[in-house]
Amino acid sequence: MGAMTETKTATTSDTLELIRRYDRPGPRYTSYPTAVEFHEGVDAAVYGEHLDRAAQKAEPLSLYFHLPFCSERCLYCGCNVVITRKSEVLRVYLEALRREIAAVAERLGSRRRLRQYHWGGGTPTYLSPREMAELHAVVRQHFDFEDGAELAVEIDPRVTTVEHLQQLRELGFNRLSMGVQDFTPEVQEIVHRVQPYEETRQLLQAARGLGFDSVNVDLIYGLPLQTLASFSDTLDKVLELRPERVAVYSYAHMPWLKVQQRQIPEDTLPTPEVKLRLITAALDQLRGGGYRAIGMDHFALPTDEMGKAVEDGTLWRNFMGYTVRHAPDVVACGMSGIGDVGGAYFQNQRKLKRYEDAVADPSTGGLAVERGVVLSPEDQLRRHVITALMCTFHLDLPEIGERFAIDPAATFAAEWEALKGLEDDGLVRLRDQVVEVTPLGRIFVRNIAMVFDQYLKTPEAGDRRFSRTV
Repeated sequence: MGAMTETKTATTSDTLELIRRYDRPGPRYTSYPTAVEFHEGVDAAVYGEHLDRAAQKAEPLSLYFHLPFCSERCLYCGCNVVITRKSEVLRVYLEALRREIAAVAERLGSRRRLRQYHWGGGTPTYLSPREMAELHAVVRQHFDFEDGAELAVEIDPRVTTVEHLQQLRELGFNRLSMGVQDFTPEVQEIVHRVQPYEETRQLLQAARGLGFDSVNVDLIYGLPLQTLASFSDTLDKVLELRPERVAVYSYAHMPWLKVQQRQIPEDTLPTPEVKLRLITAALDQLRGGGYRAIGMDHFALPTDEMGKAVEDGTLWRNFMGYTVRHAPDVVACGMSGIGDVGGAYFQNQRKLKRYEDAVADPSTGGLAVERGVVLSPEDQLRRHVITALMCTFHLDLPEIGERFAIDPAATFAAEWEALKGLEDDGLVRLRDQVVEVTPLGRIFVRNIAMVFDQYLKTPEAGDRRFSRTV
């Protein structure tokens, strides 16, 4: 993140003025093109064609499962979840998921080796230990894992037992991502996620005792009732836990899209100035605690492989977040899952019943795609540029030119002029067609990436609604 003194400049009045100017709606760039560009013209038939072509390759795959079930809804949540306590609903879903896995594996032919495997949600540990073992057995029936593969799962400490962890470890899972968000009781109550610190500490200790290689803790800044003092206290508690990785996400308040967020009183949300102080506190305290900043939102201990990936340039970003196990194709299964196969994004049906019906429909071949987008050569170029900014805070345009056989000065002439304005504000440094994001600029990395987003320059851009960038 640069010198500590550079990070602390984020608390000055000049930087608060930058917040006022740059804090505006913008994509998070978990993909490019972003999900707002997905359309129903990319369906199961198109997906099947891309899977068939992917089957001709030999590289390993990433496999993502979306397990959407939760016992109750957290008000801040932006994920696609199903709230139920009915076991029959889960049973039907798991059967549909098994069918989809088999259908996808068949289209992939002999290409069955996994480098990255991730269960997300929802709450994957909503499943019982027995149900997790049964689901994983289906995967092992169709896929193999390469040596050193990452097997990761998201867990909610409120519903995860030591028995869950024991089962996951026996199945070969080696990385956990643990939701925390904030340890302040008042904040937990207003967002409907009461999770005592001691409960979280005991579960993390149990995970360490079972031999998980890496534990990540998720935090959110910008939640209702958060203050600088309360969030600093949460950060201190996280430093006591000493997870290998920490993610610090900006709360995306989008009540027009996520109905449950309408229950959060607007006047309880921190102002943009307070949000800046919250993320600055995270930068200072985590750096002071020995963590390194990794891409956008993430921190890792120097001994963690993600910290090492920054040095050797192997850090990458996909729908599962930052990873050191980059595979050229990401296959997603389950309701609303988003895959990245053969230069196209594919999203499964986002409603539970539609997903289950699509998998059972003979005309789809067991595939459940609802929408997606096939990337043009220009999309692929700009995806590479934006991903490089998000992962390394560095952009070498001559190297990009060689990789994509373009004249970077001509292709990005307008973007270079726009970057000069960001340089005047201290967000980037420009030299010899190389872009370096400054420590201050890392707070605004989404704004910097937006310079290269062609879709934001179209007449339709004003109709698209995103979360705010800071």
